[in-house]
Amino acid sequence: MPKITARRNAARRNTVPGAAVPGAALSGAALSGPAGAAAPGAVLSRLFAPLVAGVTYARLLHLIVGWIFVGVLVMIYPGTYGLGLGEILSESIVLDSVLLALVALIPAARRAEGVQARLLLVPDREEDIATEPSRTWADRRRTAGWLIGRVALGSVVGFATALGLNSGIGLLVGPDGLRYLPFAPPAAFAFGWFLVYAGRLQLAMAVRLLGPSPAERLAEAELRAERLLERNRLARELHDSIGHALTVTVLQAGAAREVGDPAFLAKALEVIEETGRQAMDDLERTLVLLRDTPAGANGVATEQPGIDQLPALFDTVRAAGSPVEARIEVPAGALPGVLSRESYRIVQEGVTNALKYAPGEPVEVRIAVRAGQLELCCANRLPGGGVRPPAGGTRPASGGARKGGKGLRGIRERATLLGGEAAAGAADDGSGEWVLNVRLPLRLGS
Repeated sequence: MPKITARRNAARRNTVPGAAVPGAALSGAALSGPAGAAAPGAVLSRLFAPLVAGVTYARLLHLIVGWIFVGVLVMIYPGTYGLGLGEILSESIVLDSVLLALVALIPAARRAEGVQARLLLVPDREEDIATEPSRTWADRRRTAGWLIGRVALGSVVGFATALGLNSGIGLLVGPDGLRYLPFAPPAAFAFGWFLVYAGRLQLAMAVRLLGPSPAERLAEAELRAERLLERNRLARELHDSIGHALTVTVLQAGAAREVGDPAFLAKALEVIEETGRQAMDDLERTLVLLRDTPAGANGVATEQPGIDQLPALFDTVRAAGSPVEARIEVPAGALPGVLSRESYRIVQEGVTNALKYAPGEPVEVRIAVRAGQLELCCANRLPGGGVRPPAGGTRPASGGARKGGKGLRGIRERATLLGGEAAAGAADDGSGEWVLNVRLPLRLGS
């Protein structure tokens, strides 16, 4: 038995990771074969792939543009006739820095440099380099630093390239060219990696100096948050309106099939038709918002239903077979538009849940304004006095809030966004009622 275990352990140690043949054991000598040759090949690929990559030469072009800028200015001032290298550099550096700082004062300079850097430096993510104009003095200072740093690094790379090529060609075509020929491949390899690292350094500078400012990052984050909130709002609109319509339609169709009375059947079909039309109107309004169509374009109304349209909603619920007792104590015009619309959707979801989980049971709705708050209450008695099960089948504890279901989650999200709170669950007094309570502050509803 110990011998078998030892063999198995040896097999595990010698098995090549990822081998397709289970249980096969390879000896140490086998690892030096073709399977072991993959590692040197990967090393060679990492060493030479950057030297032939197009991104390296795109970045080199970006560097050479900065060198050309310096060369043109040097030819104009101070020139090269009769001056030493130190004199040329001392005078041209001051002039170049002043001119580049003045260019950085132009707001569009940052945009132009950002676009060029994205095209030639090829960042991993384009968002790392901004293409917005300068808006603050901090943006202008960073742009000035970028321009000066870009020209300085480009000049170093340009002069090194020119001197290296000139010296190398001079040595190879000289009388002792054969002596220097063996050194040409290592020198070319080293110079190639010099260009690779110079391009990467230029990219790092661009990300650092041309990257989005804190204000731009905050604006982008706010824009993403607004888009996410808008998508969530549209999802809730679809869930509430279409879910209500489908619930009423299913209940009416089922009741008409069970009763079989022609008059009741005609009334049920009428309710189904009216509910379907309302759902189509809600869907059309939502699609208008998704298309970013201006309000009222193409003759389509984009105004969402408000609290004043709740009586029509209650009529639909009554037609579905559930009596509704509603008391709305809200003065006309007392609610801001957004609070009125969100209140309608909350009540709509509440009565839809009542139709879904307690069809035929009375529904009681109370809406009032008290102490600067809008209070909404929707209660219904559950069949048999039981507790309504959430979506998924798990029944909540007595008096607890319902945990499952997208509808209640949407109600809580609406209430939270408006600065209020929502709670739902079985009544604590043991009456067998399911109660939805929502409180929304009036001052945050505008």
